[in-house]
Amino acid sequence: MRHLKHKHQLGVKKEHRAALMANLASSLIRAGRIRTTLKKAKALRPFVEPLVTLAKKGDLHHRRIAISRLRDEEAVRISFTDYLDDNG
Repeated sequence: MRHLKHKHQLGVKKEHRAALMANLASSLIRAGRIRTTLKKAKALRPFVEPLVTLAKKGDLHHRRIAISRLRDEEAVRISFTDYLDDNG
């Protein structure tokens, strides 16, 4: 069945949506809080939660995966070092 296959499309193409999610996630990690629309925030949550899981694992392989998804090495560094400092 094809039910519930189209969540959080935001009315843009796939590439635009991927770039938007990466930019929003980067801003969220750097600032700790962002101001955006409710739809974008709901779309951002499933994008960011796996990045937090990658930061918990903390090794080089997972860091490189996070960099490829987030496209911002500084934000990845912040997320990985903050998590390790808090729970290390």
